Amino acid sequence: MPESQPQPPHSSSGQSGPSGQTDTATLLLCGARLTDGRTVDVRLGGGRIEAVGTAGSLSAHGARVDVSGYLLLPAPAEPHAHGETALTAEDDGPLSYDAEEVQRRATEAALLQLGHGATALRSHVRVGDVQGLDALAAVLQARRSLRGLAELTTVAMPRVLTGVAGADGLAMLRDAVKMGASVVGGCPDADPDPTGYVEAVLELASEHGCPVDLHTDAADPARLGRLAAMAGGLRPGVTLGPCGGLGRLPAEVASRAADQLAAAGVTVVCLPQGGCGAVDRRGTAPVRLLRAAGVRVAAGSGALRDVANPVGRGDPLEAAYLLASRHGLRPEDAYDAVSSVARAALGLPEVRVEAGFPAELLAVRGDRLAGVLSLAYSRIVVHRGRVVARTSAVREYCNSAATGLDLPRQGRGEPS
Repeated sequence: MPESQPQPPHSSSGQSGPSGQTDTATLLLCGARLTDGRTVDVRLGGGRIEAVGTAGSLSAHGARVDVSGYLLLPAPAEPHAHGETALTAEDDGPLSYDAEEVQRRATEAALLQLGHGATALRSHVRVGDVQGLDALAAVLQARRSLRGLAELTTVAMPRVLTGVAGADGLAMLRDAVKMGASVVGGCPDADPDPTGYVEAVLELASEHGCPVDLHTDAADPARLGRLAAMAGGLRPGVTLGPCGGLGRLPAEVASRAADQLAAAGVTVVCLPQGGCGAVDRRGTAPVRLLRAAGVRVAAGSGALRDVANPVGRGDPLEAAYLLASRHGLRPEDAYDAVSSVARAALGLPEVRVEAGFPAELLAVRGDRLAGVLSLAYSRIVVHRGRVVARTSAVREYCNSAATGLDLPRQGRGEPS
């Protein structure tokens, strides 16, 4: 059953602004179930978790939200979005890069993903060519409009960085960093000199202290090995994705490449829901092989209803579901890929449902993680200690002849 659109949050009492509780207000989540089976109250304040206690044991002077029947989890993060092109699959004609249109798409896409639970997102934005820096400026404006609801960071992606043509791309990348792009990246596979492209990105990143996030299919093991060797030791870190080509390599070749990525400390972001426009080939990275080698593997959404994936949902829980159902990960490991590992890939602090940790939380109706990944309909999203999105779904059945069975809730009468 499809979910309803996220609804404005509400609570029983306490001061609130247009979108819920203020950052400084105390919020009490009552009756939450944790993954270890406990039922607890969780008090939030100042953007952090103040206390976790047995149900009914905590008091708060602010608002209270009843989350009984919900599993409380660290909020997911989205490490691989394309907000500038999102929601364009059904558009006629060439893609519009009008600044207002790009801002609208990026904002709407971020809100859709926030409704799914992602309180932090990294959006990849092309710079240069037709759009110049206009698309980046529009996404940065979207970031400002989302302040207090979600954290949106941007990756500047030039097309070419080597040769005569690359001089303009390199200048554009430098300007993008000055404008506010917090990550440098791109698609080295599209440059005539992929190694030179990576060298240019890593040099600029080192100069400005920026993270690096590169698109690559990773189908060329020699090229991937050179990239890993160059990336080793760079701080604050290098992320690669979606690396679907690794899954098409012979097992022993892919295993050597995985060892090289692990030694270099590179994070891989796979896209189990589909590809993205920056990489032509489809397929998901060999998640279990990479994890066995010690590579940190996060999962992202990739395309959100654009030409690369017209039905992309942008749902982190669907990505976790696919990692569990298709790639054999335990539900706990699958969810970590879209939450704790994804947050680490974005350079964000760890979240646990414990006192002292950031109040970035997702409550999903259900009592076990496996069931939540299977039927994640109703959700409550908490960012910086306040409820910022709520999605509710109700399923009803008409009466049946079955009696004496513990069946799901049924309607009171026949449909008219």
